[in-house]
Amino acid sequence: MKYRVIQWGTGFVGKLALQATIERPDLELVGLVVNSPEKVGRDAGEIAGLPPTGVAATDDIDAAARIDADAVAYFANADLRPADAVQDMARMLAAGKNVVSSSVVALVYPPSAPPSLVAPLEDACRRGGTSCFTTGIDPGFCNDLIPMTLMGLAARVDTVRIQEILDYSTYPNPFTLFSIMGFGQPLDAEPLLLMRGALTMAWGSVVHMIAHGLGVSLEGIREVHERRPAPRRLELPVGTIEAGTSAALRFELQGVVGGRPRIIVEHVTRMHPDVAPEWPRSEHGDVYRILIDGDPSITSEIAFRGADGDHNSGGCLSTAMRALNAIPAVCAAPPGLLTPFDLPLIAGRHTMR
Repeated sequence: MKYRVIQWGTGFVGKLALQATIERPDLELVGLVVNSPEKVGRDAGEIAGLPPTGVAATDDIDAAARIDADAVAYFANADLRPADAVQDMARMLAAGKNVVSSSVVALVYPPSAPPSLVAPLEDACRRGGTSCFTTGIDPGFCNDLIPMTLMGLAARVDTVRIQEILDYSTYPNPFTLFSIMGFGQPLDAEPLLLMRGALTMAWGSVVHMIAHGLGVSLEGIREVHERRPAPRRLELPVGTIEAGTSAALRFELQGVVGGRPRIIVEHVTRMHPDVAPEWPRSEHGDVYRILIDGDPSITSEIAFRGADGDHNSGGCLSTAMRALNAIPAVCAAPPGLLTPFDLPLIAGRHTMR
């Protein structure tokens, strides 16, 4: 069976998803929604760097909603427009199209997301008889699906710590790096990501999801962070960081159970390998590390590398593919907002060709 797919968004992750959708034997691209005026009217294949497909990009959402499709793959950026993105997805859900997405990260675990984001989608799913699944890499499968699978191998879990240890100097979104995360800013500046509650808004969902998977009650989530300056002027692929400004960020979301942190999501983000040498590293380079202290204790490191050898392109492609590979299961699921608990094993069917 082929699933008819409309894609929405052609940024870095979206372009990778578009390439994969066009090339997949079980997916048929039937529509493409873009936000950039210069892309309107262009063939999807041209945008993806592939031969023509006959599908022209549009910014006419009403026309897209009328296309006969099984699913919408929604990859539009929602960092500063989560409510707008929810309305976009709700419109498609109400029109009878299932949605897979990586855009609104709080929706990775809808039970812990703000009701203002959840309610419109739940209503749209009821009206359209459709399902919606939000995923990602982190927040996403590196701190929900994979650690929960590993915890299922333990007789006792005392603590679980999930670390993202990455060099972000090749991450292809300067706005996220410099404006949201605050790299290149003075150390005493307060970027959007470090405003009170922002870390919990973005990553609290997976802390709640792991607690649910373990069957424990969270007493709260603590946010802690620290930053380190650039030791010299750094000329990077994504821009320049002046000496003395922020060039590394480490934060933790600590899920408190029994009075102490026991579910921890930690990010160790550097813009150059020389910065913050005392912070956690891996001999395997840029990795996601899962540390389960219990019986047995389990340590796992996962490295994503794209065809170009870069960890950021590999991680972004994996983000897209977790959503696209889930389309058959999402289309088959009962109407509503889905979590990894609601989906079967997704083994990567049709990926070996």
